[in-house]
Amino acid sequence: MRRVRQQDPKNQSRAIAPLEALPADAAVIATIQALIPLGLQAVEDALQQEVTRLAGPRYAHGDGHPGGSHLVRWGRQQGSVFLADQKLAVEVPRVRDRAAGREVSLATYHALQTPRAGDVGLFRRVLAGISTREYRAAAEAVPEAFGLARTSVSRRFIRASARKLAELQERSLADHDWIALELDGKSFAEDALVLALGVTTTGEKRLLGIVQTATENKSVCAQFLRDLGARGLPLDRPLLVILDGAKGLRAAVHDVFGAHARVQRCQWHKRENVVRHLPLRLQPLWRRKLQAAYEQPTYAAAHAALARCQRELRLVNISAAASLAEGLEETLTLHRLGVFAQLGTSFKTTNLLESVMARVEARRRRVTYWRTSDQKQRWCAAALLALETQFRRIKGFRHLPLLIRALRANVESKLKVAA
Repeated sequence: MRRVRQQDPKNQSRAIAPLEALPADAAVIATIQALIPLGLQAVEDALQQEVTRLAGPRYAHGDGHPGGSHLVRWGRQQGSVFLADQKLAVEVPRVRDRAAGREVSLATYHALQTPRAGDVGLFRRVLAGISTREYRAAAEAVPEAFGLARTSVSRRFIRASARKLAELQERSLADHDWIALELDGKSFAEDALVLALGVTTTGEKRLLGIVQTATENKSVCAQFLRDLGARGLPLDRPLLVILDGAKGLRAAVHDVFGAHARVQRCQWHKRENVVRHLPLRLQPLWRRKLQAAYEQPTYAAAHAALARCQRELRLVNISAAASLAEGLEETLTLHRLGVFAQLGTSFKTTNLLESVMARVEARRRRVTYWRTSDQKQRWCAAALLALETQFRRIKGFRHLPLLIRALRANVESKLKVAA
């Protein structure tokens, strides 16, 4: 059989699962499926070794081999195996039990007919932008390879993405300590999805779940938050919640978390809502003014600067001034807690989710026709979990103990006043 060699793009060896953790036969199979450059030759060698174990050396006529004279070589037939997730044509040697009058299956050949790691390799390719129609042309550069049919690729992607959706929506949240929750509604394939992203006390970001809703409806969002609570997100501990200002989301947070949540309204959304009332020629000026006011390091300085902006806006556009006044205090929550200088970069806006969704949009740009809600949610969940593996800790994570102490003190004081 002809040898096939494939050069890795970066001249790096492919990762292979530790063989010491596997039985001997499984270790050989894992090695064969991981090493594409020598894969086909290794398949030939492994099949011949098993035939030798069963039927003895060639021309031995049954003398001295474990199967005795009952097991004999019986020619070859065309077959196929998987190396990585690529299907390849091979010639398979046959062994027959003459006493029983039946063919003996080869365990090595049976094991090599399953793609390595299930549907993971194909799933990653399709999610990264290779359409199911074009997968045949994007097969690995092995001369004997033949691509998979579009329907087969679609079925495997559906299975893999369905597992990702279940993982996102069902995994436990009780194994982390959470200090911040970011909620935002985003359009995805002409539908509205509300996404939740959590930040742990050590600064790691984790996607918590998604819910499909026509609008950021209070009852739908409240049930979504209760579902997160049932999975382990504490609903009765101090928590910073970052929102874009949607009334339905804000009401849902109040209903579910009560006095334990402190809401930080997104300063970017507030600024854009205000300048939207102004003529185009004035918008750059007022963006700079509002940004400078919000960047003041203390609550007193930021509140005073925003009050001046509001007074000036009344002379320019009273609607813009009213927009600034609405929910103003919640845009200064980090200032009031005394941690804006340390954690404002990460928590003053909903940018943690905005950046994630921008990358999700880039991954789903090749899909032009959506059939069902299930398809949309599977794609979204699959893209989100793929991106989650690339998350880094938030900027300023070393200052999170300051936020923890400030939240606890603030919540305790509010609860005492309420009592």
